[in-house]
Amino acid sequence: MKILIGQPIHEKQIEQIKNHIEANNMIDLVLYPEGYLSNEKSVEEACKLAKDYKVAIVSSYRKDNKDRAIIISGEGNKILERPKTIPDENIELYDPLTVTYNNNTIGYILCMEILKAKRDLKRVEEKIDFVVHPIGVGMFSEEQFGQWVEEAKAIAKKYKTFVIGTSHADGSYRSCGVSIPISYCIDNNGDPIFISKSDTRTRIVDLSSKKVEIIE
Repeated sequence: MKILIGQPIHEKQIEQIKNHIEANNMIDLVLYPEGYLSNEKSVEEACKLAKDYKVAIVSSYRKDNKDRAIIISGEGNKILERPKTIPDENIELYDPLTVTYNNNTIGYILCMEILKAKRDLKRVEEKIDFVVHPIGVGMFSEEQFGQWVEEAKAIAKKYKTFVIGTSHADGSYRSCGVSIPISYCIDNNGDPIFISKSDTRTRIVDLSSKKVEIIE
């Protein structure tokens, strides 16, 4: 499984993901940040793009000013779609937490859901091959950056799974003016394959070999 991990800037269209897919014909899946798909029209366009190039797309989209999880198959079908879990720590992650695609069980956590994932992924009975983690914008502090990376490592180690996340290259949490763009891939032993801080280049990770290619 080859996964392209992009850190785009926000846009109304889907030109950046289209360019990435057109330029990299050996990838199986594209991971883009939370909210990259700005509306339902963008989702329709992404479904067509996935089908045309036979590439799965993972991101999230905005509906009624709220973020929703989405995974689109290489056939252009929405195979996972749900609301984002509310922050209340007493509320467990909303289902579905996983989807089976091309003989892989893919886990999905959306942005701040990472803070509940180590606790709640235990509901999944099957082995999770990898977890995707779309993040809206970069971290608002060094402390948050460290915390989220450590959570990803803990999830990977507990569930013996890869955990892969990425944020936009622009924007900041609640427009606070501070943003540390992040992308990462943690292997199924809990060890980093790469951790990117304020480096928004696109990467392709081959999960079978654990090798990373920087493509821009």
